[in-house]
Amino acid sequence: MYYIGLDLHKKTISYCIKDISGKVFGEGTIEATRQSLDEWMKQLPGRWMAAMEATIFTGWVYDHLRPHAEAVKVAHPLQLRAIAAAKKKNDRVDAATIADCLRCNFLPECYMAPMEIRDRRRTLRYRNLLVRQAVQLKNKTAGLLMETGVTYNKQKLHQRGYFSEFLATSEELSESLRPLLELNRGMLVGLEKVERGLLRSLERDPQLVERVSRLMTIPGIGPVTALSWVLEVGEVKRFSSVKQVISYCGLCADEKSSAGVAKRGPLSKQRNKHLQTVLVEAAKLAPRWSTELALVHENVLQKGDRNRATLAVARKLAAYLLAVDRDERAFVVRGQEVTAA
Repeated sequence: MYYIGLDLHKKTISYCIKDISGKVFGEGTIEATRQSLDEWMKQLPGRWMAAMEATIFTGWVYDHLRPHAEAVKVAHPLQLRAIAAAKKKNDRVDAATIADCLRCNFLPECYMAPMEIRDRRRTLRYRNLLVRQAVQLKNKTAGLLMETGVTYNKQKLHQRGYFSEFLATSEELSESLRPLLELNRGMLVGLEKVERGLLRSLERDPQLVERVSRLMTIPGIGPVTALSWVLEVGEVKRFSSVKQVISYCGLCADEKSSAGVAKRGPLSKQRNKHLQTVLVEAAKLAPRWSTELALVHENVLQKGDRNRATLAVARKLAAYLLAVDRDERAFVVRGQEVTAA
């Protein structure tokens, strides 16, 4: 068995091939293309397995090498950085270090979602990007009006009927401002149309519809939150406890302990930021739909911190999502389940 470390870049891939004893059988650099990888794999001496660091380029390389290798592993970049800390650092050294970690079974492996999940997750993240850009356009429209002192109805500004009437009847609009507002409005309408189409396609996806509909039985969980959970978590069975889910979603504080003294910091930056954002936003509205979540929010709010109350609700939602997804059955309130039994 040969152990190969790969250091990925935009245009090149550095590699180092070693056997179990650590003897180097080859190292060098190839172009980061599928054709170059095919030609390189034909020259490998025998059975092999590869490892690489998680980067933006990892997905397609992982999918291309996996059918030809005994195993392909992806290393967690933060944990690998602690292992590979050295005075001399370059592409050749990084590839050799990854190969050594792989052959000695010291590689800090991270989860690699199936290709079907990654393809749909890319679509959802692109939809989220369009939503953020739409918000920026709305803010820019209001900013242009405030900058020029134009009077408008804040609640109705982005409604289609009001905006058209506003452009036609407002006497405070200057000739230079009107085309900017029309351009902003046209871009906003286009973004919202594409965003709705992407979301609708994910909701109707046959591989997601059953799982998403089951998660939406939880009070306060809508289609966006359910889709984010399914596509960001991937295989839910990889989590053995609620604590792991809360840590993965970034709903717990950073901890630094030394000599028996523990210090809690702000929310940890090592998290899935997409899932954290969605759960926090859902937690702000979920108490309106669930008595249990409202009680959780009120108990923490009595201590005087609204942000902590929202986090407590978000943790409860994460626990609900894990239980429903892992048990593969719809959410049922405890009292209703007892009554039905």
